[in-house]
Amino acid sequence: MQKSLVAEFFGTFWLVFGGCGSAVLAAAYPELGIGFVGVAFAFGLTVLTMAYAVGGISGGHFNPAVSLGLTVAGRFPAARLVPYIVVQVVGAIAAAALLYLIASGKAGFELGGFAANGYGEHSPGGYSLLSALLIEVLLTMFFLIIILGSTSSRVPAGFAPLAIGLGLTLIHLVSIPVTNTSVNPARSTGQALFVGGWALQQLWLFWIAPLAGGALGGLVWKFLDDAD
Repeated sequence: MQKSLVAEFFGTFWLVFGGCGSAVLAAAYPELGIGFVGVAFAFGLTVLTMAYAVGGISGGHFNPAVSLGLTVAGRFPAARLVPYIVVQVVGAIAAAALLYLIASGKAGFELGGFAANGYGEHSPGGYSLLSALLIEVLLTMFFLIIILGSTSSRVPAGFAPLAIGLGLTLIHLVSIPVTNTSVNPARSTGQALFVGGWALQQLWLFWIAPLAGGALGGLVWKFLDDAD
């Protein structure tokens, strides 16, 4: 259990540092910025690489919504759910803190949105609360279906991290303009703590929607494949 929790800490740390770091440090870099597409691939690559690196130790959740969805689907013991969520949130906060220290080392640094998630005037594309709620629930649900399906005993072993990483990339390609893409309450919490104000006020949505989507994904998978 202890090694699993440490693995989840490092996996979530890498997801937030790599994904949000790409948004904060590289997305809008003059002329050579990676843009939305680059950020989407960065998030996907963080999950892909750490799923291969430590997935065999902890299961490679790195996300409270994933842990909840796996629990609902009967793939993860409920007794481990709260400890996993705690270390995931701690890992995300640690990554956000280190990212802040690095980013603030540039002359004229301004915190700005710091890759935090938001809706309304804090949505990159100005999308409403309802739009944000719907897309976060829907995409998290499908993320769980991808995870549960690709790790099923019915598919070839060893390829799940590719499907999961590419799935997360696709999710970001769709939803960065809407919410800056959460589908992960831990990722949202780390950034919101440093932005404060509006980000903390809107954080509730990025817990409720991904957790609801994760639970729905677990239920859908149980219906589709109760043999697992």
